[in-house]
Amino acid sequence: MTLSLRLALILTLIAALFSACSFDPNVRKQKYFESGQRYFDGAKYPEAAIEYTNAIKIDPNYGEAHYQLAETYIKLQKQQLAYQELTRTVELQPENYQARIGLANLLILGHDFQQAQEQTTLLLQKRPNDPAVHSAVSGLLLAQGNLPGAIDEIQKAIALDPNRSDLHLELAMLQLRNNQLDAAERNFKRVIELDPRETKAQLLLGTFYQSRNRFAEAEQQFRHAMSLDPTNPEPLAALAGLYSAEGKRVDAEELLKQAKRDFSNNPAGYRLLGEFYFANGEMDKAAPEYASVYQQHPEDLQLKKNYIQILIQTKRFDEARKLDDEILKTNPNDDDALVYQSQMQITAGDVSDATQTLQTVIKNASTNSEAHYVLGVAFEKSGNLERAEGEWREALRLRPDLLDAQRAMASAAMRQGDMPTLQEAATQIITLQPTSPDGYALRALSFINRKQYGEAEKDIRKAIEIAPQSAFGYAELGNLGFAQKQYGDAAKAYQEALSRNSNSTDALRGLMNTYLAESHPDEAIAAANAQIAKAPANSGFYDLLGTALFSKNDLSGAEAAFEKSTALDKHNSDALLKLCQVQAAKGENDQALSTAQQALKDNPREASLYVVIGRLYESKSDWKKAEDAYQNALTLNSQDPIASNNLAKLMVQTGGNLDVAMSLAQTARKGQPDAPAIADTLAWIYYQKAAYQSAIGLLQEALKLQEKNKAPDNPDIHYHLGMAYAKSGRPALARQQFERVLKISPNSSNAADARNQLAQLKSS
Repeated sequence: MTLSLRLALILTLIAALFSACSFDPNVRKQKYFESGQRYFDGAKYPEAAIEYTNAIKIDPNYGEAHYQLAETYIKLQKQQLAYQELTRTVELQPENYQARIGLANLLILGHDFQQAQEQTTLLLQKRPNDPAVHSAVSGLLLAQGNLPGAIDEIQKAIALDPNRSDLHLELAMLQLRNNQLDAAERNFKRVIELDPRETKAQLLLGTFYQSRNRFAEAEQQFRHAMSLDPTNPEPLAALAGLYSAEGKRVDAEELLKQAKRDFSNNPAGYRLLGEFYFANGEMDKAAPEYASVYQQHPEDLQLKKNYIQILIQTKRFDEARKLDDEILKTNPNDDDALVYQSQMQITAGDVSDATQTLQTVIKNASTNSEAHYVLGVAFEKSGNLERAEGEWREALRLRPDLLDAQRAMASAAMRQGDMPTLQEAATQIITLQPTSPDGYALRALSFINRKQYGEAEKDIRKAIEIAPQSAFGYAELGNLGFAQKQYGDAAKAYQEALSRNSNSTDALRGLMNTYLAESHPDEAIAAANAQIAKAPANSGFYDLLGTALFSKNDLSGAEAAFEKSTALDKHNSDALLKLCQVQAAKGENDQALSTAQQALKDNPREASLYVVIGRLYESKSDWKKAEDAYQNALTLNSQDPIASNNLAKLMVQTGGNLDVAMSLAQTARKGQPDAPAIADTLAWIYYQKAAYQSAIGLLQEALKLQEKNKAPDNPDIHYHLGMAYAKSGRPALARQQFERVLKISPNSSNAADARNQLAQLKSS
């Protein structure tokens, strides 16, 4: 055989050998696995996930690949997928205790404490001397509220391995939560001793010093961390946060501008300035900053998402939708993009679609706190306040530092008059954002409503001190003066607020109320017109002007103001409702009905518009259409007290089912327990059911509520009370009530029958 022939034969054999190897599934899966490991070690987690998945496709029972895929999903913060892979790993490799530890930690994160307990119990039996096991047990005890037990377990872990810095760090954080401040400080320092170049511990110690107002030591710590790792923008961000806490806002801003220059290719660095503006509510600066940086880094997905949030906040929905659609086109299951989509759906009035979108997100990622928060907003818009608060509480359970959820809870507390809850939420806002004035202003409001004026003033002064150019503090100072009937001081404070924010509807409302409290309606109207001249595009200002003109019975002026308000903002439901009321007051019921029906096209989920339509149909004696309108309102918001009350009254008037009417009236009473008219409706149903004593008691309460609320004397309440007294055999008291009806309103709908009742009582 010639040399060339022998070489050809050898090459053929080698090629065949390699060809055989390439078809060997064990070789192929190993190649994918090793490729995944290289990507994982290089922090390229999406690529690693693809390679591990390819390995598993070849061998679904490849335990090591399932475990590594789980670790990759954890890095990608895809907990649900990580849980599935760890569960599969444990099925395939029951003695893979690292997988069991990871599984226990995910179960704790998901608050599935029973299954987490099963895993940790087994781990303690099999691996009693593994520090990681005791760390997992500590996490479970902490999640269950057993802080001393959590500390004890982490100390056991440290005893097993005294030189593990991460365990000392865990202990320090637990001691901090347990208010063992000196012990926590010692352990922070111990972490640094064990790992002098660990910047995370340096930063945590600096943050600890900052929380104790030891600002000089905090700055020293942050600067030391900066020197240890000049390529890491996190210490610089911490130093900027310290400057903000000290009131050195300009220094903080300059530092972050430096970060943008120094870390022009590091997302964690060039995003900082925009995040600073966003966190401080400076949308006028945040929007152009994000626009500029996004133009430079369009490939940065997180930056893109941040920018979408800014665009939504500033109501630039077309731009936001375009960017969000780009994300969803690439990944239709991107949770963040779906949440942004739902926010825009809510704004557009598509609450049902938004709810469906969010429930899909939560089904796939139950720990997504932002989705729970926005779902709460959707429920609020649909009138289901109980479920809204439930979602906000869940969002805060998952992520206590979620500011939007804290603010939502504060708003709910204000709406319900729950001042202790408002104080609690405001305190959390202050803790999370100490350099923002709104937390202090909200807490001051809770104090004002409980007449704790000294405490309120402290918070107001703090709000003004940390943000002297903000309107928040001055608006609340005006509220404090108004509550104490110091109207001159209140007016000055509201004017200071308006000088800082010419668009502050709250400040203008407060200023106008001070003038009205002193019986100066013309000054209130002049104030509204003056502010409109400065901010002509503010729908709320025209709404306030229309309200003041309406109170003076200037119906034409009020109508023009409300029309302008609704033209500027077709979703301003308050102005829309008042526009209908003005038109009805002018005797233009058909026009009012047309206005309300047109408004519904833009606001299909606004139950109050159906209530107005119901009232207008009642005025036309079209009982069926009125009933349909109230039913539509209750379909949108089953707890709407006005719709419930009006439908109950209508059913009594038209001979409807009294039991259904009573249920509706009780719903209305629950929603507005201090409303005299609603108490009157329920009492009249008691009368119809011959429960005269119950009717009398409730009608007497309605009169007291009327006096308490300084409401006009309602002849219907007196008429109903007279009828109840007559039926219960108390003619003298009945006569008093019928005479009162005729004195208040001799031409009211019940006046003729009141005269007949008086005539019958005199003849008997």
